[in-house]
Amino acid sequence: MAFIELRDITKTYRKGANVVTPLSGISLDIEEGEFCVLLGPSGSGKTTLMNLVAAIDRCDRGTLRVGGLELTERSASELADWRARTVGYVFQQANLVPVLTAYENVELPLWLQKLSRADRHRRVALALEAVGLTDRADHLPKQLSGGQEQRVAVARAIVADPPLLVADEPTGNLDHESAEGVLALLDRLHRELGKTILMVTHDPRAAEHGTRRFHLDKGELREATAVSTAKPREVGA
Repeated sequence: MAFIELRDITKTYRKGANVVTPLSGISLDIEEGEFCVLLGPSGSGKTTLMNLVAAIDRCDRGTLRVGGLELTERSASELADWRARTVGYVFQQANLVPVLTAYENVELPLWLQKLSRADRHRRVALALEAVGLTDRADHLPKQLSGGQEQRVAVARAIVADPPLLVADEPTGNLDHESAEGVLALLDRLHRELGKTILMVTHDPRAAEHGTRRFHLDKGELREATAVSTAKPREVGA
């Protein structure tokens, strides 16, 4: 059984009098520990598919399992609890709380869990160490570079140790050097910690970091040429 299983997934939206169907009969298997990339033009349904896998949205038809759990049969409260344990999010905007330090931003997801202050501190310290920002723990977002802000966002995504990371254009707002640093960090999380990663991107260079690539367009999903394993890169600033 694959870690992520989609079978005959269909999702529609209503825009005024029109019905838009970005996903129609999509099936996909992703094994645990894979780094998969979704490519495709704007409006092709990449983010929609990612949101379904992360249980942010629901499909109209089909079955979706993650870690053996059938998501389409769960209540909203059950899915909220499941997301807190299972999914870490990294998006194009870092979405850090501006009045909180890097440490406090990373700590936020842990307030949803019954942890002692010492346990929270230990997890935040490990997450900041993993992204190379221990020395920026007491800095506010405005005191960080764009690349550092995104790395804080990655630390926030991994602080609860979820098995699945979803990343929607995580380098879209970064310069080349900062983007490479974030991608190298995702490489490390995949290779060293065994995280399953699903990343949406428009950037072919970013897509090269995945172990599998899929192209989504006009409701059709096809796998691109397999990506050879790249050497881990050092995390930049």
